[in-house]
Amino acid sequence: MDSIVLVGYIAGTLTTISFVPQVLRAWKLKETRDLSLAMLLLFAAGILLWTLYGFWTASLPIIAANVMTFLLLLILLGLKIRYH
Repeated sequence: MDSIVLVGYIAGTLTTISFVPQVLRAWKLKETRDLSLAMLLLFAAGILLWTLYGFWTASLPIIAANVMTFLLLLILLGLKIRYH
């Protein structure tokens, strides 16, 4: 594996798993008041565009990281709506 691609996978993994504690906290406490809906929606739009960019450039690390981040973000959005 190319070292640049490896760096991409590591970066994507770290940024994606950074959302896990927030998802777990929101789930456990049933509280999302501290999460801005506008931020979550803007971030989701950016993640979708990054995913599209990953497909256009055939960059698997970008695609994988952003698809996983988007799934976690969908969970946060769902919790935000549910606990609002």
